[in-house]
Amino acid sequence: MKRIFIDGKAGTTGLRIEERLGARDDIEIVSLPEELRKDPVAKKEVLNSVDVAFLCLPDAAAIEAVQMIENPNVCVIDTSTAHRTNDNWAYGFAELGSEFEEKIKSSKRIAVPGCHASGFIALVYPLVKAGILPSDALLTAHSLTGYSGGGKKMIAEYEDCELNKLFEGPRQYALGQAHKHIPEMTKITGLKNAPVFCPIVGDFYSGMEVTVPLFKSQLVNGGNIEKIKEIYKNTYTGPLVSYNESNDESGFLSSVRYQDKDSMSIEVYGNDDRIILVARYDNLGKGASGAAVECLNIVLGEEKTKTLVI
Repeated sequence: MKRIFIDGKAGTTGLRIEERLGARDDIEIVSLPEELRKDPVAKKEVLNSVDVAFLCLPDAAAIEAVQMIENPNVCVIDTSTAHRTNDNWAYGFAELGSEFEEKIKSSKRIAVPGCHASGFIALVYPLVKAGILPSDALLTAHSLTGYSGGGKKMIAEYEDCELNKLFEGPRQYALGQAHKHIPEMTKITGLKNAPVFCPIVGDFYSGMEVTVPLFKSQLVNGGNIEKIKEIYKNTYTGPLVSYNESNDESGFLSSVRYQDKDSMSIEVYGNDDRIILVARYDNLGKGASGAAVECLNIVLGEEKTKTLVI
């Protein structure tokens, strides 16, 4: 039986991880008493005593926690932004290719992808890899997300009846083009230019829809809408990430279609000249906790889907 510690389990990501792992008989979830939760000596002791440590912490705290670990056998699965562009860490998106999955299997340091970044990278990486989208492409991405992605403060604001009146309409944010996921989106896809990124938070708890629009003129080497569909069909065969043809809801795309699930749907719409690439999933599922548990399953040699909701 493997011993697991969730550092930061009181947050939305940690709570969902604990929920997914709660019924398993192959692991023991180790906890610190509430009075010792922020005690550095107690935390260091437990971090070095487990097989796997999930870090569901702000970046600075995640970096500090990693520095506490001296036991070389401890595997760290970090859900923060801190290590996602670090070449010494495995990037926790196995569906991008066998090289990603193998690095997750063999690594003791795994960075879970960011919620917005997961959809963008899932859409763009295979096209750059296939050579039909040039690495110097200038791209735009829109991302609709539930308010749980903003953490406890934003959740409280949206669930406060008085404050909620101010948030009835969707709100775009990160207006200065400095969103913390942009470096990850650029590096992992192999793009030379950061995308123009437009995240939008809506008045719903969880769910995510990432859209990347393309002109056919941006594609090279015979790339077109049918070639894109073929690449996705061959890349994303399920069960957690799959390409789905004509998956809209009577001409609409709901950002809560995959709410509470750990899977991701890749979709393509548009025409020969103007193409819309879409990834739909739950920001707390494949965008966070579900992806983290999938990484754990890979590390433990279990089915990727074990205790996940598809």
